[in-house]
Amino acid sequence: MITVLFAAAERAWPEYETVLPAALAEAGLDATVIRDTDRPEDVDYIVYAPNGTLTDFTPYANVKAVLSLWAGVEKIVGNTTITCPLCRLVDPSLAQGMTEWVVGQVLRHHLGLDRYIKRDSRDWDQVTPPLASQRKVTILGIGELGAASARALRALGFDVHGWSNSQKEIDGVTCYAGAGGLEPALTGAEIVVLLLPDAPGTQNVINAETLAHLAQGAVIINPGRGPLIDDDALIDALNSGQLSHATLDVFRQEPLPQDHPFWSHAGITITPHVASETRPFSAAKVIAENMRRAEAGEALMHVVDRERGY
Repeated sequence: MITVLFAAAERAWPEYETVLPAALAEAGLDATVIRDTDRPEDVDYIVYAPNGTLTDFTPYANVKAVLSLWAGVEKIVGNTTITCPLCRLVDPSLAQGMTEWVVGQVLRHHLGLDRYIKRDSRDWDQVTPPLASQRKVTILGIGELGAASARALRALGFDVHGWSNSQKEIDGVTCYAGAGGLEPALTGAEIVVLLLPDAPGTQNVINAETLAHLAQGAVIINPGRGPLIDDDALIDALNSGQLSHATLDVFRQEPLPQDHPFWSHAGITITPHVASETRPFSAAKVIAENMRRAEAGEALMHVVDRERGY
C-alpha cells in the first residue's frame, strides 16, 4: 500500500478527493490518499501546492518524490528541506488552456478589436489589419506551454519567433537561444508573449533596453510570471508610445494591490491570473503516472533542476 499525502490549500481538496484516488487506481496503484498524519515516516509521496501549510519536509524522511500541482516551482525550488526529487506539473490541459488564452489575446490585438469594443463615437472607422503572415509574434519561453502556443499561432499563419535558454526546434517557428538570441528575437516584434519561468536569469527580461528593440506601438502579453517585467519601464514605454498596450495576467504581488498604477492605466488590460488553471481531472492522471513510474523503477517525468530553478 502506497501512502500519498495531499498537501495543498484546503479549498483544493474537494476537487481532488475523488479524481486523485481514481487516477491512482486506474494507474494500477494500491494507494491511500491522506491529508494529515502523525506518522510522516510512512508517507511515500507528497502531492503539493505552495498555497498549503506544509513548508518543512524534514519529517517525511522516506518520501520518494514531491509532485507539484503547479507548473511553476519558484515558490518551492529553494526549499532545502526537500531532499528527494521535486517534479513540476506538465499537464495537457494546462497547455490547452494557455494556448486558448494566448491565441485569443494575440488575435484581439492583431485584429485591433479594441477599436470597436471600446468605441466612443459613431465614426465609420475602417482600418484593415495586416494578414497574420505580416505580423511578427515573439514568444519568450518555448517550453511546454510556449511551444504549444507557438504551434497554434503558426497554424494561423503568424510569423512566429521564439526564444529560450537552450536551443529548441519547432516546425515553422524561428527559434533563438541564449543571451545572444534575445535581441534578434525581439527586434521588430509587434506582439510579444511572455511564458518564461521566474528564475534568476529571467527577472526583468522586459526592461527599457529590451523594449527599445520592439516595433513602435508593440503589444506585450504576459501570462507567464510577474517578475519578468520591469513595471516602471513598462509604464514608461506605454506613456512614450513605444508600446500601444499591455495585457497582463500575472504580477509581482497577487492579488494586484488596489493602489497599483496598472489599474488606472488606459494602456493596460488586467486579468486576474486566469490564463490557464490546473484542471484536477487531468492533473491527477499526470501525478498518478509519475507515481507509477517511480514504483516501476522508471525515470520520473519533469524533475526540477534546482540550479536552473525549473
